[in-house]
Amino acid sequence: MEIAIGLLAIAATVLGGSWLADRFDLPPPLVLIVVGILGSYLPFVPEVALSPDVVLLGILPPLLYAAAIQTSLVDFRNNRGVILGLSVGLVLFTALGVALFLRWVLGIDFALAFAIGAVVAPPDAVAATAVGRRIGLPRRLVTILEGESLVNDATALVSLRTALAAAGLASGVAAGGVSFGGVVLDFAWASVGGAAIGVVVALLVTVLRRHFSTEPAFDTVLSFMVPFAAYVPAEELHASGVIAVVTAGLVLGHKSPRTQSGASRLSERINWTSIQFLLENAVFLLIGLQVFYVVDSARASTLSAGQIALAAVGTLVAVLVLRPLWVVPFRWVSTHVLRNEAQAPWTHTVVLSWAGMRGVVTLAAALLLPPTSPQNPHRDVLVLIAVVVVVGTLLIQGTTLPGLARRLGVRGPDPREDALQAATVLQAATRAGLDVLETADVDDGTREMLRSRSEDRLNHMWERLGPQSGDADDTPSARYRRARMQMLQAERAEVLRLRDEGRADHAVLRVVLSALDLEETMLDRYDDQESRLAESEMLPVDTIEAPCEHLQHTEACLPARTPEGCEECLRDGTTWVHLRLCLQCGHVGCCDSSEWKHATAHFHESQHPVMRSIEPGESWRWCFVDEVVG
Repeated sequence: MEIAIGLLAIAATVLGGSWLADRFDLPPPLVLIVVGILGSYLPFVPEVALSPDVVLLGILPPLLYAAAIQTSLVDFRNNRGVILGLSVGLVLFTALGVALFLRWVLGIDFALAFAIGAVVAPPDAVAATAVGRRIGLPRRLVTILEGESLVNDATALVSLRTALAAAGLASGVAAGGVSFGGVVLDFAWASVGGAAIGVVVALLVTVLRRHFSTEPAFDTVLSFMVPFAAYVPAEELHASGVIAVVTAGLVLGHKSPRTQSGASRLSERINWTSIQFLLENAVFLLIGLQVFYVVDSARASTLSAGQIALAAVGTLVAVLVLRPLWVVPFRWVSTHVLRNEAQAPWTHTVVLSWAGMRGVVTLAAALLLPPTSPQNPHRDVLVLIAVVVVVGTLLIQGTTLPGLARRLGVRGPDPREDALQAATVLQAATRAGLDVLETADVDDGTREMLRSRSEDRLNHMWERLGPQSGDADDTPSARYRRARMQMLQAERAEVLRLRDEGRADHAVLRVVLSALDLEETMLDRYDDQESRLAESEMLPVDTIEAPCEHLQHTEACLPARTPEGCEECLRDGTTWVHLRLCLQCGHVGCCDSSEWKHATAHFHESQHPVMRSIEPGESWRWCFVDEVVG
């Protein structure tokens, strides 16, 4: 009963803390860690012991997998040089720097000092994704941070295991019984073995999905098994369970559009989103709840309060300083010497060097340190140091990183740029579908209905790009959604009336309600996207590479013959939706969402290939010949 009450209390606190964070526009991790710290000092809050097994076996694998399946394998591969430099080089550099500092302050054995350095070295996957999503960083920066935090735990845990063995604190290993060659082989096996096990698990799951996964529930349960199926065998074989889970997640996330049905992907996404929300927020709450007990245990140390404070605060300062000391030179070497990295703005490097929040893995690794002994007399102090680093980096970097990114002008992708790219991708997809439709064995009525639906879906994507023009209040798609939502409410009310009167079977009603709910969810999703588009500005066309010859040889700006509106609509008294400008003659026409599609008609009449949007805040161009945007 106590366990059930404790779990219920944690879940309720997570929900309440997340609600407060959203209400006051604060990052949930920071709110929950403060709530946890305050709770640890309240007499009626029981001690919540956070064991390494609970974190490393129960929390870490699903969190890593949830992040990995959402990470692009293509982007990860394209940035592998930077990711490996941070997840391997920076971890070892930080561990070495912290080891030298702690050996000087506490006078402990270097191997033990390096062990605690390995504990505090890796930034946390949960912290990076939670804060990164909140402040909206550029996608490449988010990919690098996520990739670093997904892989660096393996480097840290292998380094910790090696350091403990060198200090004689690992079972079955004598002090000093570690060679350089053995360390290299251990690290190589952890990396290669973990990756191999992850690939094998991913391939096995792929086969199971193709042959047995016919129900979304089956597929979702199979997905829940993957992180543990990859982590446990890898750890049993002394490989890296972290790398195994990350590899399996990257591969399965990349293959899912081909190996899973749409219903299975939707079910998996919803379930993993719920699990990720609960676990990653509970992690920060649990970290805060450890503070009182860790501080209380450290009071029994033979070290003076000044030494403990100097060691803890000094280690925090060290991890804050050592990251930019590695990131800035590494970036310069990568871009100017090795020339294997695209030139990124220096502001991105500054933000990257300050995004080093530690998390639950650091605390779990600290708890792996053996109990107090003659070889490890200051175990409680070392755990306290780890807690100070975790809390300090979350509070210092987590609170200042958003302001730093805003001051430097580092922001995420513009929603209008995303909408433009989505429209061009859907344009190509729609064209491929219509080509197949021309040869499909269907009657003319069905063919025309499918063609009309494809064109309406494509027009809706283009309508999102600009504000409404002309006499209409909004776009045709917006009017459709508003009317359809009213219809859905009436349809649901009628279904519920039939249910209350007992005139239909419950199972039948559930199918009908599910269909209505799914359609309403899609409409709500479009409304949410357009609310963000309304507050954004389009990037200048000069920042977008021209993908075809016609776009490369057109002027970026040309006076409009009728800047007040569509030339034909003004003549005929009709209404337009969005306006397009011909870059060869200055003709202004209306888009395909408009009833008369004068922009397209102008192309067919004149064969002028390129038209440019002249809606406020937009400057993209469209080639009718190659059907590409620039």
